[in-house]
Amino acid sequence: QVQLVESGGGLVQAGDSLRLSCVSSGGTFSTGAMGWFRQAPGKEREFVAGITWNGGITRYAGSVKGRFTISRDNAKNTVYLQMNTLKPEDTAVYYCARGSSTYDYDRWGQGTQVTVSS
Repeated sequence: QVQLVESGGGLVQAGDSLRLSCVSSGGTFSTGAMGWFRQAPGKEREFVAGITWNGGITRYAGSVKGRFTISRDNAKNTVYLQMNTLKPEDTAVYYCARGSSTYDYDRWGQGTQVTVSS
């Protein structure tokens, strides 16, 4: 059974950077698409970024494009989300997800909190 564990969240100031990591165990990491989602208080979970199994294609939400970068290391079963120029509106719980494509996910981690102060 696939398990996803996120790390790297924290409290930062606007303009700072953070890098989230998600380690996958179980299943075959290198064959699945991976993604990041986030959920702010009182809001629905939203897509942030996705990456295909070999890293050849990435996809981003418009609100983070140019500031966030998703990448993966299949040798380490790990996907990353580099977040630069953070804004208070980026405050949310960030979830790692695994799926069959960058549009379809079926496994989720427990989430890591990111808080950006102004």
